[in-house]
Amino acid sequence: MNALVMYDRETDTLWSQFLSRGVKGPLAGTPLEILPSMQTNWETWSELYPDTLVLDKNGRYFSDDYENYYRSGAAGAIGESNPDDRLSRKDVVIGLVQGESVKAYPFRALSVEKVANDYFAGRNLVVTFDPLSETGGVFDRMVDNRTLSFQTLPPVPGDDGVLQMKDRETGTTWDLLTGRAVSGQLAGTGLERLPSHYSFWFAWSDFHPGTELYGNPPN
Repeated sequence: MNALVMYDRETDTLWSQFLSRGVKGPLAGTPLEILPSMQTNWETWSELYPDTLVLDKNGRYFSDDYENYYRSGAAGAIGESNPDDRLSRKDVVIGLVQGESVKAYPFRALSVEKVANDYFAGRNLVVTFDPLSETGGVFDRMVDNRTLSFQTLPPVPGDDGVLQMKDRETGTTWDLLTGRAVSGQLAGTGLERLPSHYSFWFAWSDFHPGTELYGNPPN
């Protein structure tokens, strides 16, 4: 369904990145452990982690062969398998999978809210989003057996526009992208980042038909 598969050299099993499991070969059906990660641009990443080491690919980071595809309305090489008109096919979503439950958070909705307190699959979550860099994060908002609720704070002048949020329960200030408490009662605490998946809507709905959808994205 338009998604490349990986293979391992040891067994030649084919692995689906969307399903996170082997789909053909000796290890078919074996799940992969999903590690939380952050997808962002280099400017944002280097501000957060200035001592980062970078893999040198001989200048190949300065262009993207898929720019035209991103801007087009095409749904991959073979089209959609499960058309779902709740969103446009190339809308980007942050997808979550918790057991048998799946949910998609559209960039269009998150760009308005920036911080979305939610409850999904038995967990209290906060989904955060920086529209400028199109960077999102999903965190468990339980801290010390207490559920926190978050709201955005205006960017701090002279602080490179870094977005922050505040919890209503303690007034602690948190970094919106890393989930770190930077000042206040809970300073030094970090929210648990949960695995998530950036995807075009057509691809997410193909692999997860009937997915729950957050909010009512603006047209």
